[in-house]
Amino acid sequence: MTSTIMSRRDIDFLLFEWLDVCTLLSRERFTAHSRETFTEVLDLSEQLAEKRFAPHNRKGDLQEPRLVDGQVELIIEIEDALGAYAAAGLIGSTMDESVGGMQLPQCVFNACTAWFYGANMSTAAYNLLTVGNANLLLAHGTSEQIDAFVRPMLDGRHFGTMALSEPQAGSSLADIATRALPQPDGSYRLFGSKMWISGADHQMGENIIHLVLAKAPGGGGGVKGISLFIVPKFLIDSDGRRGARNDIVVTGLNHKMGARGTVNTILNLGDGTFCPDGEAGAVGYLVGEEHRGLQYMFHMMNEARVGIGLSATSLGYTGYLKSLEYARSRPQGRPAGRKNARTPQSPIVEHADVRRMLLAQKSYVEGALALNLFCGRVLDEQKTATDPSARERAGVLLDFLTPIAKSWPSQWCLQANSLAIQVHGGYGYTRDYDVEQHYRDNRLNPIHEGTHGIQAQDLLARKVLGDDGKGLHELGRMISLTVERASVDVQAKEMALHLNHSWERLVAVAAHLQTVNDPAARLANASVFLEVAGHVVVAWIWLEQVLAAHGKAGDFYIGKRLAAQYFFRWELPRTAAQLELLAVNDGTLLEMKPEYF
Repeated sequence: MTSTIMSRRDIDFLLFEWLDVCTLLSRERFTAHSRETFTEVLDLSEQLAEKRFAPHNRKGDLQEPRLVDGQVELIIEIEDALGAYAAAGLIGSTMDESVGGMQLPQCVFNACTAWFYGANMSTAAYNLLTVGNANLLLAHGTSEQIDAFVRPMLDGRHFGTMALSEPQAGSSLADIATRALPQPDGSYRLFGSKMWISGADHQMGENIIHLVLAKAPGGGGGVKGISLFIVPKFLIDSDGRRGARNDIVVTGLNHKMGARGTVNTILNLGDGTFCPDGEAGAVGYLVGEEHRGLQYMFHMMNEARVGIGLSATSLGYTGYLKSLEYARSRPQGRPAGRKNARTPQSPIVEHADVRRMLLAQKSYVEGALALNLFCGRVLDEQKTATDPSARERAGVLLDFLTPIAKSWPSQWCLQANSLAIQVHGGYGYTRDYDVEQHYRDNRLNPIHEGTHGIQAQDLLARKVLGDDGKGLHELGRMISLTVERASVDVQAKEMALHLNHSWERLVAVAAHLQTVNDPAARLANASVFLEVAGHVVVAWIWLEQVLAAHGKAGDFYIGKRLAAQYFFRWELPRTAAQLELLAVNDGTLLEMKPEYF
């Protein structure tokens, strides 16, 4: 039976027909793999997602985490699913063999991960956090820290989190107030509060390893004073065993509209509830150097941003597949021109407006999945290309694409979820069908790991107007290569023409904004720029898929070409009015003073 979580056919097309992932097998890091091992891990992921993650998705939504006598209680199925994931070795999928990893290409791992996000985002989120935590420590931790904290994560014995936000600071990390005081033994004692911390307390595994941003003495104000610390829930003895409880406690849970199975907490550090070695203060261990914590944390934050985009994509994708299945099986009404009430009703998929909604969903979710896997392929290039200049170009391109890969799926795959509800009609907003939960779960992703506005500021201020526009130029080079290849047929030529025009307009607008002296005016419409850039990038990704499908027959390829046609004819034209607004540097948002509301 065809899955309604993800499309394996689409994943195989993207990996093996478009991205040609098997070309990576000649690189030293991946020589132990083959197409067969890639297929096997994809098969395994699909099976685990279907059998261990999907079955409790609704139960986790209805039976939220509870705080009982200071301890967080979760449904047991979450621990069972995560245990199966760890036992399969998937936590270390992309990590070095020397620490117990598989050294799997990132693009293949992203495809595997899509199954788990689509099946049960709430449970899969614990893995997202643990993998990101481990990757940060592998990049910036000491060998002793890796042995003590990372290896147990790969075994599934430790879980990881990131603790950034605070009640008074939110996303403004320069305003965090958590303090870290150095101790004679080289450790630190942390004091403060953290808010919105996912996965920060539960009874699964042996330990929870928090990566905490705090300010150590001598760093000065703002982000320059921030350092990064490992703060375990339980201290680790010299022989590696779990020791005393650390002075970090949950004081409350945040009750969310979606992704309810992922516990979200308010934490207090150093309030004296527990006193390791007889003293108040949460014991922490410095990662890297003092006052460079935000730089290190961006390693995990950027990884998490791409992960959030993949989560949004997967939730949109499963909603699309479920609404497609419903539309094929739900009889209602008759198509235009056939009004005889004595004839049988038609499946609603035969109605043009339902096809519109399905085609819009298809164009969003398949475009977003292709973007997610492409970002993984670019990361593989950055890490393993033999040519140093190719690695550098890949790094620049990935930096540029990261805010788009996070925000575009969070916006448009959420819209896909909304359309999935609409296809179901009145049933769509009841709990009889999954699509209403998928919408609620996905609604968190435009906020997680930085809002649209934060991603927009990052893209426009840092990646386009800053850094000499290197990312913009590299993406332009890639788009030009695609346009040059698009002479294979009339459809591809037409798409290439529209893509090139939209790209040139975007570059011209960026050049104009570079001349605006007032920073507030220059960045006032950054969210519009992000949305336009996202649509242009996804149009490029769709043209790439059309070229990969060229000359191939069958329903799958016809569907690909028509979804691309829809995106170019219905979606890309949206950017024309937005580009016009950016070109005149509309000042409405700045003119509207707070007192005018």
